[in-house]
Amino acid sequence: MKRLFKTKSLAHAIGIAACLSSSVATAAEQTKIEEVMVTSQFRDTSLLDLASSVSVFDQNTITARGADNLEQLLNMAPNVNFSAGASRGRFIQIRGIGERSQFIDPVNPSVGLIIDGIDFTGLGLAASTLDIGQVEILRGPQGAEYGANALAGLITMNTAAPSASPLLKVSAETAQYNSRKLGLVASGPLSEKLSYRIAGQNQQSDGYIKNRHLDRDDTNNIDESILRGKLRFQASDDLQVDASLLYLNADNGYDAFSLNNTRNTLSDQPGHDRQETVAGSIVAQWSANPLFDLESALSVANSNTEYGYDEDWAYVGYHVDEYSSADNYQRDKDTVSADFRFMSTEQSTLFNGHSSWVIGAYLRNESEDLRRDKTKNHQPNGRFNSEFDTENYALYGQLRSSLSEAFTLVTGLRAEQRNADYSDSLAVKSNNDEDLWGGNITLEYHYNNDTLIYGTVSRGYKAGGVNGRIISAAATNPAISPETFEFDTEYMLNYELGLKGSWLNNRVQAQVAAFYQDRSDVQAKQSIFDPNNFSFDDYLTNAAGGETTGLEIEANFLASESVRLFASAGWLNAEFKDFSSASHVDAKDDWNGIVLAPVDMDGREVAHAPHYQFFLGSEIALTSNLTLRLEVEGKDEFYFSNSHNEKSESYKLVNARLSYDGGNWGIALWGRNLNNEDYATRGFYFSNQFGNDPAKGYAPEAYYQYGEPRVAGISANYSF
Repeated sequence: MKRLFKTKSLAHAIGIAACLSSSVATAAEQTKIEEVMVTSQFRDTSLLDLASSVSVFDQNTITARGADNLEQLLNMAPNVNFSAGASRGRFIQIRGIGERSQFIDPVNPSVGLIIDGIDFTGLGLAASTLDIGQVEILRGPQGAEYGANALAGLITMNTAAPSASPLLKVSAETAQYNSRKLGLVASGPLSEKLSYRIAGQNQQSDGYIKNRHLDRDDTNNIDESILRGKLRFQASDDLQVDASLLYLNADNGYDAFSLNNTRNTLSDQPGHDRQETVAGSIVAQWSANPLFDLESALSVANSNTEYGYDEDWAYVGYHVDEYSSADNYQRDKDTVSADFRFMSTEQSTLFNGHSSWVIGAYLRNESEDLRRDKTKNHQPNGRFNSEFDTENYALYGQLRSSLSEAFTLVTGLRAEQRNADYSDSLAVKSNNDEDLWGGNITLEYHYNNDTLIYGTVSRGYKAGGVNGRIISAAATNPAISPETFEFDTEYMLNYELGLKGSWLNNRVQAQVAAFYQDRSDVQAKQSIFDPNNFSFDDYLTNAAGGETTGLEIEANFLASESVRLFASAGWLNAEFKDFSSASHVDAKDDWNGIVLAPVDMDGREVAHAPHYQFFLGSEIALTSNLTLRLEVEGKDEFYFSNSHNEKSESYKLVNARLSYDGGNWGIALWGRNLNNEDYATRGFYFSNQFGNDPAKGYAPEAYYQYGEPRVAGISANYSF
């Protein structure tokens, strides 16, 4: 009955949007949608001229959405999902591919994250939207442009540029759950050639969890401070240099799981999700040479993170044998990257002026040090340290050839060498050197000036590695096989057909992409129970393959001068091929005799890959100053893990925002999840005799982390 109700509600929401669309279409005026430029490719390209499936959100969209962090934008992009298991949704999946967590072993990410040219891949807390001018989400492997960390796709975030005239803007926000936010942006010229931009913000919230054991309502809090700075030096017409700096201090709580699956917890050791980052980049553009333009980017970042949680979700005395435990992970991560790119000019094109070219070199060096501390009954119960160093070197190129007035052929290739060294405190050492390559072949057909049809074949890759913790645990756990010690590189071929265009005098813009992805040696997370410390050890293994088919649609319609409608939708079917999961276990009564019970996963959907997602919205100018924005978003059920068969439930959320623009000041009343729907962003399943609640005899049970409940607030800003 519940699923039937949700289906009817979804149909009702879509029906309302359809009626709204038909009712306003008759009042259309001659208005136009502004052109959107995508900057994360080899050359800046108009969104509707780019042969790829891309979602772009500008500063106005971010503000209207009320998004504080990247996670609050992701539901607007088709076939993009995220998992929490932390204070925010830090782990992102694109087209069903992407990590869902990180504990002991280092991660080779599937989704890249670049902010102002700085590589923050795997560090989602850094994705604050403070003063962000544009967010770009590229779906599909970016093997030619970005290589090993972009098998599933890439997300780039760029801050706003320094302004030509002086600007000083303050903003404030207050909302339920003792939420408050205060921000400042200052910008302007320092001289004829030098300009600046500075933005700072502090955000705090108690969160929506009540810890009944400690009688506290702030154990799942948000406490984040961020400071950004940018200098732009326009040395000449031929040389521009941007220097960006970032400081982030996040001291968030993490107390999200409850034994009775509510927002009331019993933890006596509430967790935390912390990150302190200092980072900077220098991006230069030089065009003085008549034969080529040069773009270069140099970035450095240091991030110290700490992630901990109450492992038993209760207190001493609640469990059998007075059992209580906690787990804590501290990481120190340093990243240095450099990219040098040469691009042809009109004078250096090839084949009688028909082919433009790009060639470049890239290097990236990253070190990650881990310290893990476990406690039992509030006493130290083991420490584990590891070091993981990687070096990536790549050469890449692209050739864009005009075959005729209508047809263009684009080819790209990247050759990459990756060296990875791992060592830990249990005497495990590993060195893994790989030669990798990716690329794409794309045929573009410009039907007319307003319509692009394209087909592309692209190849992406994700490096292999070692399961260090599993190797050390094998000495005392007979359930661990040597086959689990290492995992191989994953490769993917992506076949995509797309249509993009603008019609009705540029009042309608739309893009559609259909794709098929053939994955080989799919990296899938599994876990094995360790009776020695009563915990599960995660590891990566390879499925023989995987297949993904899908469809993505985005549309924007200026129905009149006062009404804008927008929508996106994704359909996805992502499955394993020839894979048996070894993570399903049966246990004997003595907790020691572990019997692996492999489960045939052939044809089962991969985790965090809902069959459908949708987003519908409208902006209605009620007066020249007053705007109403309405949104409906939702997604289908999906598996939480590749280690068990527990699923989320499908859901939909309703959001609204009423904004008044007074020229140099503005105010907005807003609400999210107005229908107050409970929806899960992370889930675990404790099977057989490994349940977590003694009140239920440790019976098998699923546990969920819930997303944000209904929240209402008020935002205001003033510009001097």
